[in-house]
Amino acid sequence: MRSVIDILDLTTQEIDSLISTAEDIIENPDKYAHKCERKKLATLFFEPSTRTRLSFESAMYELGGQVIGFSSASSTSASKGESVADTVQVISCYADIIAMRHPKEGAPLVAAMNASIPVINAGDGGHNHPTQTLADLLTIKREKGRFNNLTIGFCGDLKFGRTVHSLINAMARYEGIKFVLISPEELKLPGYVKKDVIEKNNIEYVQTTSLEEVMSELDVLYMTRVQQERFFNEEDYLRLRDSYILEPSKLKDAKEDMIIMHPLPRVNEISVAVDKDKRACYFKQVLNGKYMRMALILKLLEEAQA
Repeated sequence: MRSVIDILDLTTQEIDSLISTAEDIIENPDKYAHKCERKKLATLFFEPSTRTRLSFESAMYELGGQVIGFSSASSTSASKGESVADTVQVISCYADIIAMRHPKEGAPLVAAMNASIPVINAGDGGHNHPTQTLADLLTIKREKGRFNNLTIGFCGDLKFGRTVHSLINAMARYEGIKFVLISPEELKLPGYVKKDVIEKNNIEYVQTTSLEEVMSELDVLYMTRVQQERFFNEEDYLRLRDSYILEPSKLKDAKEDMIIMHPLPRVNEISVAVDKDKRACYFKQVLNGKYMRMALILKLLEEAQA
């Protein structure tokens, strides 16, 4: 049974195919309106979510399917001590495909090993978020027209940011990529990502604490919020949360065709005044996420039926 837990579960050729499907959905939505009739998606969200959960639900409804599930662990048998393995074996009796978010790294992998239907990782702790990465990739492709020869700046929480880790994994497979890692010392990219992904693939990178110093180099600026829910110490969070605030004045040296991305939700790391800038693409990312999730659901259901 095919599941997608990590963006590397998909080859670059499969990602290209998903992008083609997503672009066809954008152009011809009626063609896909009944593709998942009589199919059910189970959204198992053990951690709060707005965009990802509603995006999956919207994707399934627009494919003509149905949705069951929950949006809080407290409303499930997990609160009684039921294991993830048992939960997904039960859900496999009710649904055709699962989208699962969990605060513990590795929980969706355990789910995939025990379910008899496809499992899509909708985010596990600070580890992976492959469908956000698919949204990011479609955004980059539609806005920049390519994946090769790009300088990508990641700014903010690079330590706990699962969207950052997933996108670095995905972009490391393309040629001419340079990563610019912008963060406070305390929120630097984990050593294992730097060593096992960036350095292993001989990708050029720089680490800095200053966004302004590198702004003029960037083709893509990927902003992230400092995630309060990942901190054990409230004082550390309060000290670091406003490390980088993107305002129009800070874009004066940026390229005219640079794009500004953010996985959302934002707190105050991007001023609302930036929303009017033609380079702001974070709300386009949201819409692109729905189309890529539609494409992925179709792919996994078709493979499961084959």
